[in-house]
Amino acid sequence: MDKEKLYIKSFCQISNQEVCLNDELIFRSIESDFNVFAKEIYQKFEIQYPKFHKMDALCKLAFLSSEFVLNQNYNSETAIILANHSSSLDTDVKHQKTIKNQENYYPSPAVFVYTLPNITIGEISIRHQLKSESAFFVDEDYPIELIHQQAEYLIKSGKTTQVLCGWTEYFQNNYQAFVYLVGKEGNVPLESKFIKERIINK
Repeated sequence: MDKEKLYIKSFCQISNQEVCLNDELIFRSIESDFNVFAKEIYQKFEIQYPKFHKMDALCKLAFLSSEFVLNQNYNSETAIILANHSSSLDTDVKHQKTIKNQENYYPSPAVFVYTLPNITIGEISIRHQLKSESAFFVDEDYPIELIHQQAEYLIKSGKTTQVLCGWTEYFQNNYQAFVYLVGKEGNVPLESKFIKERIINK
């Protein structure tokens, strides 16, 4: 397969109580608790999606960062490839607490449903009615080359015209999202250096 020249159409970063869209700061908060911060973003930008309030923190992070990118570039055939380091561990820990005590056994379906990281892709897909390919990788650091190889394959094979890629990491109120939309057209060439400069790996 010949190397496909790809570009970044739009990108969003959420970290350190800030939201940046295409390197422009669009929201800043003094709130250190992520869930409160996420609610502030939701209200500030007048997002209408009641199910948001039931999501776990990882889903809220991925949902919000994707929201800004996809609202500018809607396409129902958009594919999604995300990755993080902690998988759904933050919610896994909460679920474990509900089942470890046999005398006070109260597993919550509302918690259990978020004990897979790829549920984030499901939430984004439902919100934007996406119908294309998807994958969620768990790795020590953001696997840039793997993600970009997958995106290139999906676009060049004709399975989609654009791919939402990104790092959505959340564990115990430590969070970072960097989500970007890849396609054959855009203002920013798809280069590893550009991504590395914006993702804080462990």
